[in-house]
This record gives sequence, structure tokens and C-alpha cells, in this order.
Amino acid sequence: MGDEYVVRLNTDERHRDAYRHEAAVVNLLAGSEVPHARHLAHGEGPDGPWYVSERLPGRTLYEAWPAADSSTRQAITESLGAALRALHRIPVPAGLLPPWLADALAGKKPWAAFHPPVVSAALQQVEAARRVPGHDSQLLADVTDWIQERLVSFADDEPVLVHGDLHGSNVIVDQGHVTGLIDFAEALAQPADVELDTILRWCAKAREFPPVPDKQGLDEATLIEVPGWLHDAYPELFEREHLRERLDFYDMYGEVTLYAHHPQADIREAAQDRITRLLSGHNHLDELIW
Repeated sequence: MGDEYVVRLNTDERHRDAYRHEAAVVNLLAGSEVPHARHLAHGEGPDGPWYVSERLPGRTLYEAWPAADSSTRQAITESLGAALRALHRIPVPAGLLPPWLADALAGKKPWAAFHPPVVSAALQQVEAARRVPGHDSQLLADVTDWIQERLVSFADDEPVLVHGDLHGSNVIVDQGHVTGLIDFAEALAQPADVELDTILRWCAKAREFPPVPDKQGLDEATLIEVPGWLHDAYPELFEREHLRERLDFYDMYGEVTLYAHHPQADIREAAQDRITRLLSGHNHLDELIW
């Protein structure tokens, strides 16, 4: 990171062509009202894929949040709402998916498909779970019925450009406003409220969103007012009928995918427990108010 430029190197082989995808998405934003870092160049080198962008003024929301007072936090959240509204108005290519996510849905390293959610692939993940030795067949039958009952809620959706991974480390802020959304490697065409899946999960479980693995995420208590502020700033994002059921659906998609595909048994077992809780009508959203 320099005064004017940021150079990133991708050493994660799971995310094939992530920078090529990000460059294509960021170029869609040129000339729009979406605050973002201009893409300057990307390519492949001996150490892996690289990406160069301009450096935005400010620092990450994660870094700025603890010292910010309540009025500054509200101003940041309102600015984030404006940025999201602008993002969701960008014309998006039909079926836009990150290449690594398309690969995961096609069966290549499939556990990576757990996030962001892809509505049309939900039943596909249940069928994958049925092929796992020792799966709970009654649980999956209940999940199938649960998903089929809720799919009607998505029938009339118009896909928009969704960031897909919006939390404190992917928002740059300066003097109480958002100067840019960064890291569009997970951007895709999905219903706009898919954006809430990550944002509200971050608010409820912020400690699980550290900027790097050896650090801790923010204290959830400091984010308790964010959903309400975001609702006031971008009410259309919250106006879908049966919003809670839709958000639960996105959560179920991720948990079933982990249950079906994750290589670690303990993570599969934890996903099974969360699926059971979702079927009973409970998850991390219970404590949030907007």
C-alpha cells in the first residue's frame, strides 16, 4: 500500500480468476455514484494473480468504528446506505457470478459455494447433501419442504448488482462518510436483499469477521443500531414482503451447503445444528432490531 496505489496479491487458489472478475465488476461502476477504488491494472505473475487500484482516502470502517462517536457512526451508516442504493442501480449482466463460485456450483471445490447465496441453487445443495454418507434423511426432507414453501417469495425478483461480502473490512470511510466499497471478488447478480445477509450477520456476529485471521472482529454491542440506521437510509432494501423469511432462506442456503460439502466433520456438524435451529424459526437474526 502506497500513498496513491494499492497492490494486492492473491495466494488463495480457491478463488480462481477473482481479480479478473473484480476488475470487470469495478469497470461497471465507472462514472456512477458508487464510491469505489478505480481499477488500474491486473494480471498474472510468478507469485500469482495481482491487482492494482487507486488508494482511497481514509481507512476501513473496522479501524475507524471503535473511536467514532454515535453521530459519526450514524453518518457512516447513512453514507453506506446511499452507496448501496447506487450500487443496486448499476445495470448488471444476467447471471453474473464470480468464476470460483460458478465452479463451486458445478462441483469443483463445492463447499466454497456456501457464500454468497444463490437462490436458484438452494435445492441443488439439498440434493448434494443427500449423497453424503450418514446424512440425516428426515432433516433434509424437512429442509426441502421448507425451501420449496419459500421459493415463491423470490419468483418476481429482479436481480441487481450485489457486493456479496459487505462488512467492516470492505468499506473505506473518512470524516464520517464512505469513500469507497472495496473487494468486489464476490459480486454477483442476485436480489438486492442478499446484501443484508452479510451485513446483518456481521452486526450479529461481528467477532467472526476479523480483518485478518489473527485479530478479533468488532464488539457486536457497538453495531446494535446499525440495522436501524441503515433501514432509515435505504428503506427500500428492507421493504420486501416476508423479509425475515427471505433472510432465513439465505442463511439456510449457506448452512445446507456447508453440511453437504465442507471437508471438516465438526463444521458439518455445526451446520446441521444451525439447520435444525432455522427449521424451528431461530438464528442469529433473533437479536437484531431495525
